[in-house]
Amino acid sequence: MIRILFFAQLKEQLNKKEMTLPYQEITVKQLRERLEKEYSLPALSSVLFAINEEFAAEDDIIRDGDVVALIPPMSGG
Repeated sequence: MIRILFFAQLKEQLNKKEMTLPYQEITVKQLRERLEKEYSLPALSSVLFAINEEFAAEDDIIRDGDVVALIPPMSGG
């Protein structure tokens, strides 16, 4: 299982702060695409992904037991 943490507007859009998915191994890019499609999330292209508290690249592999954080861009004024 992969544990996924949501922050800021993603947490509000999904009305949850985390979820688990039954993947054994998946790339960041594949996870991004599946979340966009399966959960009707807006384009996640500007969202940063972190695996076990380390920022991740699109081709990084997420493995069973990993914690993935989806961190939207910060806005300010």
